[in-house]
Amino acid sequence: MAVVDVEKVIIVEGKSDKRKVERVINEPIEIICTNGTLSLTKLDELIDHVLYKEVYILVDADDAGEKLRKQFKREFPEAYHLYIDRAYREVASAPEQHLASVLISANIDVQSKFLS
Repeated sequence: MAVVDVEKVIIVEGKSDKRKVERVINEPIEIICTNGTLSLTKLDELIDHVLYKEVYILVDADDAGEKLRKQFKREFPEAYHLYIDRAYREVASAPEQHLASVLISANIDVQSKFLS
């Protein structure tokens, strides 16, 4: 039986979120920034790009993030939704240890130094 590499994609809102996630993960995962909102054209391009990939949604715990999350729930019903604690509000401001625990709960490999 052949082992198949599963391609993973994490969708975040901004570049600071992307940088934060990149520091914590310990496996090759594509991280895509939405830069806040998505037009229908951009959404269609994104859907085509992530087709047949494991998709994770990691957006801020604020109104804009929740609006984006709802849009993804409609367009990517098979995506996994990851949530940071509302106390941190933004992915970029969440401590690395918290982010690592959120990611590891989704079976995403993280750097051991962030596990406490």
